[in-house]
Amino acid sequence: MSDELVIHVNIVEAADLITPADVGHAIIAVAEAEDINGGEISITFVDATTIATLNETHLEREGPTDVISFNLAEPRTPLADIYICPEIAGESAKEHDVDLREELLRLVVHGMLHIAGHDHPEGEERTESPMFIRQESILSQLL
Repeated sequence: MSDELVIHVNIVEAADLITPADVGHAIIAVAEAEDINGGEISITFVDATTIATLNETHLEREGPTDVISFNLAEPRTPLADIYICPEIAGESAKEHDVDLREELLRLVVHGMLHIAGHDHPEGEERTESPMFIRQESILSQLL
């Protein structure tokens, strides 16, 4: 990367679940795969109430979700915030029979891919989408 990518990791709700180094490594993996040339990323782990408020206020969707991404700049030089809810991630991890750490890393990658400009359909088509396939490919390199 030609410019510096500044990463802020706020392990509020996930202190015993994932390390800042794990999160930083995942962000850098996506940045390299997506040719992100600098910028600033803040990633914060929050409780279900906080992410539900963000979801309702900014996306007009009701209830908590697992990850929300906001980018105020260009995808290749983002100024972005990613919020992840370990509580909701835990429910997904149980549902898909994966380790919670793996699911949290998946959400970091997922949030970063949104920052890079990717999107996916809702529903069952989601897991067949190019974004999901890219997400799983990057995640496999981190595990």
